[in-house]
Amino acid sequence: MTLLWLMFEFFKTGLFSVGGGLATLPFLYEMSDRHPQWFSHADIADMIAISESTPGPIGINMSTYAGYRTAGIPGGMLASLALALPSVIITLIIARFLARFRQNRLVEGAFYYGLRPASIAMISVAGLNVVRVALVDMTALTSGAGLGGFFIWKAIALAVLIFVGLRKLKWSPIAFIAISAAVGILFRF
Repeated sequence: MTLLWLMFEFFKTGLFSVGGGLATLPFLYEMSDRHPQWFSHADIADMIAISESTPGPIGINMSTYAGYRTAGIPGGMLASLALALPSVIITLIIARFLARFRQNRLVEGAFYYGLRPASIAMISVAGLNVVRVALVDMTALTSGAGLGGFFIWKAIALAVLIFVGLRKLKWSPIAFIAISAAVGILFRF
């Protein structure tokens, strides 16, 4: 039964996560709320880190990871298939009728004024959720640690340095992933 629910959840995610892999994040957070035994919000931060540092599309990587955590190898395979299947079906349909869709003002309006802004909003909300998990300690607010304990300063410093490095240097993203992993190990000690 878990495999069927997993397939349903990831098929639905694949059908409605317009905007690429990061647009799956709001669906993963919602899935975590509905099925907390599958994975937590903190697990999603790990999924992002692993998915960003492995080859392939982030959405497929996250679905594989989430499916594997939930139901082992069959879960990983079925979650990945279920996430990709709506895109394959829709792409095949659109490819068949591409000439007609290309000239349609309603379709153009739906994409330009509707789906593009919606995907930006979903990615932004997902990014804020990642910031909440990775760069701040929400328990510090209730424990009386104050604002200084609220921010995870080492993680913020690393994020800013990597952001600047990605914008200014012409290094491979692999170099930044390796540097981040090494710095993360050093921060632990």
